[in-house]
Amino acid sequence: MKTIHIILSICTVVGMVLPVNFRTIAGAAEDREPVADALAKCPKKPNCVCSEDKDDAKHYIEPLIIPKEITVDLLPLLKEIIQEMEGKMQAETDRYLAATFKSSIFKFVDDLEIRIDSPRRVIHIRSAARVGYSDFGVNRKRTKLLKKFFNNKIAADIQTGNTPPTNSAQ
Repeated sequence: MKTIHIILSICTVVGMVLPVNFRTIAGAAEDREPVADALAKCPKKPNCVCSEDKDDAKHYIEPLIIPKEITVDLLPLLKEIIQEMEGKMQAETDRYLAATFKSSIFKFVDDLEIRIDSPRRVIHIRSAARVGYSDFGVNRKRTKLLKKFFNNKIAADIQTGNTPPTNSAQ
């Protein structure tokens, strides 16, 4: 019984101290503009996924495919999906989005980036934790959910004939 009280006491102290330390460690976002028309490669740690580096099998995910039927600007749709997923928009250009997501308990910050490659009809995604070694698959799950929402919305729009507003920049 005494051991249980000691363990609970330690867990309580750790639970109060860690969130404060991790919030200060998380800090500000790194500069997240794509370099040379590509998203950054993932670091060696398993807390990142990216669709731009097929040679990195541990971190690679498939990009989103833009259906041939879609000839409009997809940024508004992608922004809507990110906001539905409780992400906060950080940066936007005519073919790039950056957003952040916070974990509910320790307030860890993860960065999500999206780059639209119109000539190849793909949308590249990178999702990475700012701190720590492992993210327990959170970023991979986030990108799968984003892909699911995107594909469902695109399929519904194609079926009903509704499409996002046209943008000549794409």
